Parts: sequence; structure tokens; C-alpha cells
Amino acid sequence: MPDYTHESQHGGRVAGVDEAGRGPLAGPVVAAAVIFTAGVPPALAALLNDSKQLTAEQRNLAFTALQGCGTAEIAVGAASVAEIARLNILHAAMLAMARAVHRLPTPPDIALVDGNTRPPLTCQIRCIVGGDALCYSIAAASIVAKVIRDRAMARLALRFPHYGWDQNAGYATGHHRRALHSHGPTRHHRAAFGTVRQLALQGV
Repeated sequence: MPDYTHESQHGGRVAGVDEAGRGPLAGPVVAAAVIFTAGVPPALAALLNDSKQLTAEQRNLAFTALQGCGTAEIAVGAASVAEIARLNILHAAMLAMARAVHRLPTPPDIALVDGNTRPPLTCQIRCIVGGDALCYSIAAASIVAKVIRDRAMARLALRFPHYGWDQNAGYATGHHRRALHSHGPTRHHRAAFGTVRQLALQGV
């Protein structure tokens, strides 16, 4: 479970940063930055973990608790499908992280970033591999990014119902792959991804 050790090792404003959506075949990549301005309330701490270890219901509960706790500053950034195609998915994810940090009400003194790649930030950066399972602020950012992205994909599913994005969030499930083969890609698919190209060509 995460704890507050990494945040407490640093003075000043410490932002946890994480992203969601590097792997899907469709949709943007979304990042979040979270600063706990007065620690993490115990009731909230009990809800925080790596978003991948939580159910959708648990993520939504934690997201609502984060919004209402009064001690969390939250900002979100994204990179579009066009930016993913232009930059590649890694650099697009770093761009989304930078946008999230820049949208915080006051810049952080240091950013704790999940993973081993440094986004283009002007503040100090510390990369923590597996940080979303170790650090409260990164876990919170992972939850925010995942919930926001899943909700965006659910809204897109209303306009493009064949692909099941309300259930698979754009990931390469069997249903999504079969729909891409049958119906071809939309403008929200990541055309530069090999799986998208392959399935689109097979569907011609």
C-alpha cells in the first residue's frame, strides 16, 4: 500500500504525477498531478492505491473522496490522438504530464513521477518506478487520470457504439479488435499503432 514517506522526504509543494492510457488503440492519453497541501486524511488514505489494483467502483469512490477532502490540489492534462501520432506515445504521455503540472494553481517545488522517464518540467523531478503503489500523491494522480480518461471514452462510446469503449476504454479487447476489423478505424483510433493498422487493413 502507498504511504506518505516520499512526500515527507521533501520540503515545499510536492506533486504526484501519473498518466493513464498509453496502451489503448484509441483515445487520448491523460495525466494528472495531485498535491496534498496538508497531508492525507486517514479515511482518504485507506482508499488510495495504484489505480490498476482498484475496481472501477473503488476508483470512483476514491476520486469523489479526493475532490471533497479539502487537502488535495488536482490538475489534469491530456495529449490527443493527433499528438500521439506526431510525437509517439511516450512523448505524448510526457506532454500530458507536463500539461497537468502546469495547470496546478501554484507550481510544485518537486514532482514525483511514476516510472523512469522525466517529463519536460521546470521544477525538480524524482522518478519512482511503481510509484503509484508506493506514494499517496502518485496513487491519487493515477486514480484521477484513469477515472477522467475512462469517462471520456464512455462519452465517445455514445457516438461510436460499435467498439465498446464504455467497457474497454479503448484497449485491445477481443470485442474492440473484432469491431475494428469489421467497421474500420475512427478518427479517434491511433492509426500509428501497428495493431490498428493491421486490423484496419484486414477489414478492407
